[in-house]
Amino acid sequence: MAAPRALPLEGVVVVSCEQAVAAPLATRHLADLGARVIKVERPGRGDFARDYDTVVGGLSSHFVWLNRSKESVTADLKDPDQLARVKELIAGADVFVQNFAPGAAERLGLGADELRRDHPRLIHASISGYGSTGPYRDAKAYDALIQAETGLMSVTGTEEYPAKAGIPAADIGAGMYAFSGILAALYDRERTGEGTTFEVSLFDALSEWMGFPLHYAAGSGNAPVRAGTSHAAIAPYGAFATGDGQEVVLSIQNQREWQRFCETVLRDASIADDERFATNSDRVANRPALDEVIDGVLRDLTGDRFVERLEEAGIANARRRTLDQVLEHPQHEQRGRFVEVGTPNGTVRTLLPPITFADGRVPRMDPVPDVGPEV
Repeated sequence: MAAPRALPLEGVVVVSCEQAVAAPLATRHLADLGARVIKVERPGRGDFARDYDTVVGGLSSHFVWLNRSKESVTADLKDPDQLARVKELIAGADVFVQNFAPGAAERLGLGADELRRDHPRLIHASISGYGSTGPYRDAKAYDALIQAETGLMSVTGTEEYPAKAGIPAADIGAGMYAFSGILAALYDRERTGEGTTFEVSLFDALSEWMGFPLHYAAGSGNAPVRAGTSHAAIAPYGAFATGDGQEVVLSIQNQREWQRFCETVLRDASIADDERFATNSDRVANRPALDEVIDGVLRDLTGDRFVERLEEAGIANARRRTLDQVLEHPQHEQRGRFVEVGTPNGTVRTLLPPITFADGRVPRMDPVPDVGPEV
């Protein structure tokens, strides 16, 4: 029998001066795929994300999520000897990731020009709030601030109550672009023998994710409305409550589905011909009246019966689940998506990464490290 294939990044060494969310997310995905990730932390408590909360058996939920399968070392980068040892680690690495404040890497001798002059095959990835140039270069850039600056808060929530996303969307976006940038750079190095220098900012990443609202505003002259669980440009679309208090999310995508929805779900085909609801644009313009019609039917239905009708009509739908229900979601359970991972305080239940190999290879799911020894 042939030996199992190695994970794609086995043998790749990553050194990361990282903290918080974006850079640790990028490097955790590299570790999932087999890379050796050496996480350089501050002496003492290390990455400040370790102290965001203590809800996972005394550990931070953010840190447990972002840092499995890594090795931790600590270094006071203001100490010349410790900084020299970090540089020695980088000399043996394929990838260096940093999310220092702008200019700090260069002052430490860890900037791309200096490191890649000495190590031309090195991939040097920098993650920042707003990028290395521009008037906002030195501005503080926490996730909520970036959500505000990129307009995400202007399209999230309701008309009365704008809101930020409930997950760190800017950090996740930047981390994923850094991850994909590193993969592209590794591939490029295989062809050219040369390393790459690149940067990703939280602002640029989330601005890219705002593509639909930005194009909508530029094309129409108006921003999409904040519509809660509804869609700014499609109706009916969103969460609807049934008579027994359950909430079901549905999505109508075209006129055929709208007609089937009226006939099979609402049990009144004439609604499809109501001039207020004849086209999607009409339905969006008259959303309150449309919602009133739908709610009038749902008052007499249970959630289960509503879903049965939606399925009969071939209408996309989902339950609006709470987090405790997601932890027991049958799709996760039947596919074995939750596994146990070690931490300094015992094992925790966590999800496998989304990349699933058809040949049966499994990602690294090694322990979350404690604060490591001095480098």
